[in-house]
Amino acid sequence: MSHIVVIGCGVVGAMIAYELSLIPGLNVTVLDKQPPAQGSTAAALGVLMGIISHKTKGRAWQMRSHSIERYTTLIPELEALNRRTIPHNQQGILKLCPVGEDLAKWEKLAATRSQQGWQLEIWDSAKLKANCPQIDCQDIPTAIYSPQDIQVDPVALTLALVDAAKSRGVTFDFDVPALQYDLTTTKLHHAVKSVQGKSVDWLVVAAGLGSLQSLPNLQIPPLLDLRPVLGQAIHVRLPNCLGNQDFQPVVTGNDVHIVPCLTTRPVTEYWIGATVEFPLESGIVVPEAEKLEEVRQSAIAFCPTLATATTIKTWSGLRPRPEARPAPIIEPLEGFSNVLLATGHYRNGVLLAPATAQRIIKLLESG
Repeated sequence: MSHIVVIGCGVVGAMIAYELSLIPGLNVTVLDKQPPAQGSTAAALGVLMGIISHKTKGRAWQMRSHSIERYTTLIPELEALNRRTIPHNQQGILKLCPVGEDLAKWEKLAATRSQQGWQLEIWDSAKLKANCPQIDCQDIPTAIYSPQDIQVDPVALTLALVDAAKSRGVTFDFDVPALQYDLTTTKLHHAVKSVQGKSVDWLVVAAGLGSLQSLPNLQIPPLLDLRPVLGQAIHVRLPNCLGNQDFQPVVTGNDVHIVPCLTTRPVTEYWIGATVEFPLESGIVVPEAEKLEEVRQSAIAFCPTLATATTIKTWSGLRPRPEARPAPIIEPLEGFSNVLLATGHYRNGVLLAPATAQRIIKLLESG
């Protein structure tokens, strides 16, 4: 029985563990220095912009399409296994297009998606106003509606993956201190007490910004330069729902998302986010209140009712962005025959988690 150790239990690590648990003959252990669903996962909004993205070919599109397909089966699968609901929004994503938007590119994308078996709708202002009366259509003559894209609560999803994987025999060890490994080109031994002396056949590093730090004393290739990009978001409450209570899609415009919080019925709470804040030359990223206020004002500009909302809380998190190469990084660690990397997902960790797990499985199968 092959023993696979996964470092990191955010949504990517948990997804890898669960998908591995479906394969007979594997012994899987997940390690993390903190409880599950922390870090980037805890700060994510869970907006899965797959079909509505402009990616149409290559790895970027293949991973998006695979992940959206897998989510249609995964969420009910996990809900049945755990006997509890995972909050998720199946009412699609609505992208607002301002005056001057190049509609030809959207028409082309809609045609491409139709050929690929997916659906995109182009709405004029009349249809937008009829379906979403909360939107100020004065400067938004067009909207793109993607009914098959979804939003899912990242923390609830991750915890569901952990519980389902546990039920299938995966071992989880949290609050593990700094890890020490004997890394060679042929084998890896794990020295944490709970599995001390147990040979490890494969190590999968899925710890986001902590990935490289979890592999001490290694000569890390320069292509594995991960930089922190901070994102801030707001949780607000209104007296009533925005627009039509029976139609509550994620609304996005100017790279700002308004996400219905589905734990309230009717929906009266929303998440608004997120900022994109790059590190200073020192490498430190400090949340800027002005950046968060810009996001709030941008949301109010196309949904004026939000000006009356009460702020429940604000939060932030760091997202791992690969420097000078595409995200994410899913590949063997250079110089080691049994270490795989699944990190650097930047702003698409939740979206690409299922496809990442499948790519890791293929790398394991290929040896």
